[in-house]
Order: sequence, then C-alpha cells, then structure tokens
Amino acid sequence: VRRSAGGDWDLFTMRPDGSDVRNLTNTPQFNEGLPRFSPDGNQILYRRLPVGERFDNNRHGLQGELVFANNDGSAVRVFGKEGEFPWASWSSEGKEIVCLYPRGIEFYDLATRRLAARLDRNGIFQQITWSPDGKWLSGVANSFGTGWSVVRMDAVTGTINPVSKVDCCTPDWFPDSRTMIYSSRPHEWTQLWMADGEGKERRLVYAEDGRHIYGGCVSPDGNYVLFTGNKEEDGDPKNAGAPMGLLRLRAAPAITGASPAARKEHPGANDGPVLALPAGWEPHWTSAKPEAPK
Repeated sequence: VRRSAGGDWDLFTMRPDGSDVRNLTNTPQFNEGLPRFSPDGNQILYRRLPVGERFDNNRHGLQGELVFANNDGSAVRVFGKEGEFPWASWSSEGKEIVCLYPRGIEFYDLATRRLAARLDRNGIFQQITWSPDGKWLSGVANSFGTGWSVVRMDAVTGTINPVSKVDCCTPDWFPDSRTMIYSSRPHEWTQLWMADGEGKERRLVYAEDGRHIYGGCVSPDGNYVLFTGNKEEDGDPKNAGAPMGLLRLRAAPAITGASPAARKEHPGANDGPVLALPAGWEPHWTSAKPEAPK
C-alpha cells in the first residue's frame, strides 16, 4: 500500500528489488489498506474507505468495507458492509476467512458467507492471522499480564499460549507455520523479532535505533523478510507510509547504523545488508506474478 500520485492510498505490486511498480486499484474515490494475497496468489483481500477518511494504525482491520479482487486488481467484489468481517485473514485453502470481533473469533465460508465456527477470543483484540497450514491463529492480546502480547491459538480448540509478552504486535507467519515474526519494543525503538510458536526460542531479526520496525512479512520461500521502518511510532499511515526494507534472513540478527543500545544487547549481530525500498505500509508477499490488467 502506498500513496498514489493523486494522494489517495492505493494497492501496488512490485518485484522484491523495488522494480516493476504497478498500481492495481487506481481508485481516487477510495483509500485501500491491509492487503493479503490468497494462499495460491490468485486473489487479494483488503479494506477500503472513502478517500476523505484515514486509516488508523490500530483500527485499520475494523475500518471500511472488506473487498476481494483478482491479483491484478480486476473483478472487485465488496464482501460486507462498513465494519463487517473485521481483521479478515485467509484459510490455508482460500475457501474461508477468519475474522476478529469483540464478541469472538468467527470463521466464515466464502462461497455462502455463512458462519462456520466460533471461538472465544481469549483476550485477542487485534491483527489476527491464520497460519499457512491452517492449524493456528496468531494475534495481539491483553490476556497475559500486558496489553500487547503476541499469542498463538489452536484454530480448532481455542487453546492459547503467549509467544512474547514485551510490548509486541503485528504478528505474521513463516511458511513452515511453526515460526512467527513480530514487532517488539523492548526499549525506545521497535525491533523485528522471530520466535517458535511455543515462545521458547526468541531472537532478534532486525533493529535500527531511530526507526520503528513494523510490518514484518516473510517471503514464501522463507529466505527473506520485508518490513517498514519510520521515525513515527505508528508507521506513518496518515502521511506517506514508511520506507520499506528487505533483509536476507540468513543475515539475521542484523543491526543498521550506530544503534548503540541495540548493539550493546546483541554484540554478535551483523550489519545487514538491507535493501532500501520505496515507502509503503502493510506489505504482503506472493510468489504468483499478477497479470497486467487488460
């Protein structure tokens, strides 16, 4: 997601090196956000607002309408009314979505729009995502002694466990469904971390004093991570978004710049390299190449 030339938020695709940038939506009457490719890469779901309204970085999964489209931006289909189907995330087969309401976690069949199952949310209040294998959910919860814990939940039983409890948010999955990536703010600046699903092994992925690192998203082959980083704590969705970066995961843990606080805690960290990419917000990967709109 990035600003268009007209100033609204549109969905764009690009190659991992920042080339071949293409505007998928071109909708001056709307702001689009929170895009996620389907598991097969053929579709996108996202939320959209009237252009006069702004996405809130902590509420964007609740705002606007849920919309589906082909991966080239064509065949746009509005799925629900304002505020319906919040925080939607794909099932492993792309036939269902999971949504997070204050009343609970709900699973919907896409073909019929019918409620298929419901779980107690057990303190999860933001950013729910379904693991690639369909067995787990991740989210941000306030049920483990802090307001910002990253947690894992069994998608069938609702059994929940903390993964990290130090001011954490924006969890997402590695392709293996056993490992999670998330943002953590142990000190002044937010860092990117990874952990196993049980929360027993946690380690730094990337830190840079002077930038808050959010939006961590692992490539489908598990080799790279894409993220955003900005001086603004919220990722700056109200303005231009944050400069994105690409890191090869085998270089992790990595720290950029002087970053004395981070280097003191992680003396063996690498210096990168990190590929600088254009400004964006809430990036997401697919291995499928969207066809050019006809």
